[in-house]
This record gives sequence, C-alpha cells and structure tokens, in this order.
Amino acid sequence: MARYLPIIIVALLMIYCVVEVAQAPPYAVRKMPRWLWATVVICVPLFGALSWLFFGRPNRETLNPTKHEPPRAPDDDVDFLRGL
Repeated sequence: MARYLPIIIVALLMIYCVVEVAQAPPYAVRKMPRWLWATVVICVPLFGALSWLFFGRPNRETLNPTKHEPPRAPDDDVDFLRGL
C-alpha cells in the first residue's frame, strides 16, 4: 500500500489543480490561457500541477484589476463627493 501512496497523492493534486483551473476567472489566470494550463496539468501531472500552483494561479493583483485605475465618473470619486 505504501508504494501506491505517491501515485495517489499526485493523482489527487492533479484533480485539485484541474478543478481549480476550471473555476479560475479567465482574466485572472497568469502566464498562459486557462485551456493551456488545463492541458499542461493533465498531460504532465506533477510538473503541470506544481507549475499551476506557483505560476498560473490567480493572485490578489490579478483578481482585482480595477484596484489601481482612477474612478470613471465624478460620483465614484470619494474626494469629489466630499467637496459637494
């Protein structure tokens, strides 16, 4: 049973990463498109899964792309509304 444990761990990691790739927002995935990440994770299980976790997974900056943009309308600007 112990000799099958690494295979089971790699299979579970691959399944976890495939589900995470499928649920990630397309605009937030880094380095490659989602379909290519899914292909890499499935075809090269251990390397692909670890690559997804370290290089492709969305982070805080990619999940909030509008955080650094200026407000679009004057009523969205808090300083403008304070001056009224």
